[in-house]
Amino acid sequence: MATATAAAKGSRRHPRAGKRSEASGGSRRALWTAPLWNLSMEMQMGTQQSCQNYIATLKTWNLPLTGGALKKISRLKMCGEYFFVPEMRGAGVKVNLQYLQRDYSPVAEWRCVHHKTEAKRKNVQGKEWLELEEDAQKAYVMGLLDRLEVVSRERRLKVARAVLYLAQGTFGECDSEVDVLHWSRYNCFLLYQMGTFSAFLELLHMEIDNSQACSSALRKPAISIADSTELRVLLSVMYLLVENIRLERETDSCRWRTARETFRTELSFSMHNEEPFALLLFSMVTKFCSGLAPHFPIKKVLLLLWKVVMFTLGGFEHLQVLKVQKRAELGLPPLAEDSIQVVKSMRAASPPSYTLDLGESQLAPPPSKLRGRRGSRRQLLTKQDSLDIYNERDLFKTEEPATEEEEESAGDGERTLDGELDLLEQDPLVPPPPSQAPLSAERVAFPKGLPWAPKVRQKDIEHFLEMSRNKFIGFTLGQDTDTLVGLPRPIHESVKTLKQHKYISIADIQIKNEEDLEKCPMSLGEEVVPETPCEILYQGMLYSLPQYMIALLKILLAAAPTSKAKTDSINILADVLPEEMPITVLQSMKLGIDVNRHKEIIVKSISALLLLLLKHFKLNHIYQFEYVSQHLVFANCIPLILKFFNQNILSYITAKNSISVLDYPCCTIQDLPELTTESLEAGDNNQFCWRNLFSCINLLRLLNKLTKWKHSRTMMLVVFKSAPILKRALKVKQAMLQLYVLKLLKIQTKYLGRQWRKSNMKTMSAIYQKVRHRMNDDWAYGNDIDARPWDFQAEECTLRANIEAFNSRRYDKPQDSEFSPVDNCLQSVLGQRLDLPEDFHYSYELWLEREVFSQPICWEELLQNH
Repeated sequence: MATATAAAKGSRRHPRAGKRSEASGGSRRALWTAPLWNLSMEMQMGTQQSCQNYIATLKTWNLPLTGGALKKISRLKMCGEYFFVPEMRGAGVKVNLQYLQRDYSPVAEWRCVHHKTEAKRKNVQGKEWLELEEDAQKAYVMGLLDRLEVVSRERRLKVARAVLYLAQGTFGECDSEVDVLHWSRYNCFLLYQMGTFSAFLELLHMEIDNSQACSSALRKPAISIADSTELRVLLSVMYLLVENIRLERETDSCRWRTARETFRTELSFSMHNEEPFALLLFSMVTKFCSGLAPHFPIKKVLLLLWKVVMFTLGGFEHLQVLKVQKRAELGLPPLAEDSIQVVKSMRAASPPSYTLDLGESQLAPPPSKLRGRRGSRRQLLTKQDSLDIYNERDLFKTEEPATEEEEESAGDGERTLDGELDLLEQDPLVPPPPSQAPLSAERVAFPKGLPWAPKVRQKDIEHFLEMSRNKFIGFTLGQDTDTLVGLPRPIHESVKTLKQHKYISIADIQIKNEEDLEKCPMSLGEEVVPETPCEILYQGMLYSLPQYMIALLKILLAAAPTSKAKTDSINILADVLPEEMPITVLQSMKLGIDVNRHKEIIVKSISALLLLLLKHFKLNHIYQFEYVSQHLVFANCIPLILKFFNQNILSYITAKNSISVLDYPCCTIQDLPELTTESLEAGDNNQFCWRNLFSCINLLRLLNKLTKWKHSRTMMLVVFKSAPILKRALKVKQAMLQLYVLKLLKIQTKYLGRQWRKSNMKTMSAIYQKVRHRMNDDWAYGNDIDARPWDFQAEECTLRANIEAFNSRRYDKPQDSEFSPVDNCLQSVLGQRLDLPEDFHYSYELWLEREVFSQPICWEELLQNH
């Protein structure tokens, strides 16, 4: 029986764990008193103080300070804080580890000295962490949690660093990156099951309410990374727990799956009369932006907030599943296609027919030889193709300022072809596989169909019938779409086609239900609102939502590459700048890379967070989405995003603000090479940065969400001259990014004028090929009624009134409602006992004299009124 139990426990362990040597069980008692993780805790500080502690530790253990050890210590001082962590890659494991700041990522050099001290430590500690049984590991974690409940701040910080070392995967005992990631995931589940998250949540509350740290930071002229040491340790542990537990794998045990659902419930709902965890992080963001806590590590807070929202509400794939389920509950037909899969299958290249045009234009003689031999129309077409080939530029070279001025002038309606983008002549970011044979004109493969199924709204059918009835019979029938008497046969066929592609969204049903509840509140009764995580989050954010949105946009503005440093702007670099500024060129280059990377991660987290909130709120209720959208628009989100894209966006996406040799967990396993200015300038071998590409797509999708079907906001795009800015973004050869750029160009095409459409025919063709069609949308000509002058302010005011009515009806429920029963009996009303304040008994005579006896009563008017 004992053998079977041991075998079962051994099968649970990682394959590497069985190779560890066994130690006597008697020495396990020394696990509580010996400094098991002191070395790793001190080395995670990444500062000069950590080197001094490192030397003191070696002296305590009576280990000689050899020349190699001193050399590695000097290299540690040189490396300092600069450790880089990859995101969504490494060893085939989908774990986003970019959150781990360099100040806590352990140094790779420490492993060499660690092996020298291994024999000495085994005599004291008995076993390493990977060799301990699960019960011993749980006992040690419980001991660490008990030691967190001490008064001494320094002792709590040391224990918190020990927990962080476990959450990072006990890298000192691992030989490969796969081992580090495996043990990080295993340890995070173990830490959560022992109640680590709740303990760290209490410590986080203490640090947030620490007025001494806030006042100390406010008095300092320059805030550095040392002012947020405790907060960064706590947030790092909580992030690792959320990220490792959030990711699902097929090999997860039932116990882990149960722990995941329990953790999701704990984060989603209010536990023990406390607000949801996401609201606590939102309050940290607003407190940071208000200037009350400038030492908060805002990058870590935003990343943790994004991951918590993704964990509790669900990502984009889960959102698609929820959308299908909700449509089925409302009795709506299923979706025609999965938008995620359609975008995945799209190509960034232009339509194949462009290849034929390009081949003909290249083989054609110059325009000067064509004069007199062909018609003027053919000459214009050839001249257009020749100009496009002549204006072809290298994508990976910096644009000249003159080009930007030309493109801006195109937005004013000037006739220029320099800004016209040929989507085929430029090389894509991700090169396609080489073809075996050149594509000839006879073998051009034309597309069989458009990628999207066309859609028609109920409003579009009503508008079409209204115009047809006015034209043929002289009167209209309102919203009646079934009566076709008096209309010619082609109109019947058109209405039939429109109804075949009619699309009823969830938002349409929600708006109709809201109108019915406003009209008939008594007959329909009170609405039953399900307590979903999204609903709980919206209720908690409702009254402070404007402050939350303004705070996020302030940080996004400060992190944008195009923003200039101002005295009144917030300092988002408090958790990246060291105490002592760099004095060498190498240190300055590392700090510059770190600052740029810091801003990129902030932009990524804010853009993903806002997009997730908008999509989930729109699915939960359309007016929740509109409430958030309107506050974003009022906070100038649209010009902010356009300002972000008003740069060389291709250079931003191909930026290399990372050092591969300092990526986690590679830096903890391998020896660090000597860094030079040449190696930093060379960067990595990646052709582009996924992080920046992800941020750009999110911002474009956010802009689409804000402006879709909102003519007043579309006019903001036109007023801010967004067309040339968006056209420059088309140089990025990525299908999803091009799709959302073309969507933004499509909705404002009717307002840009005929000359702009004439000068940008290839952009118009790309819109036709890639963007979904609305059957009777006259977007390419501007003849629609929506293109006429409009009181756009009235549109926003009407929407705001509907939002306020929705919030008031659902969330502002006073005790004495307008529709509550009224007691009309005089005796029962006068017989009610009222609770009067104590001081009223002493002054009731004055009240009678002032309110009753001194007021004249006109009994005739009283009798006439009743």
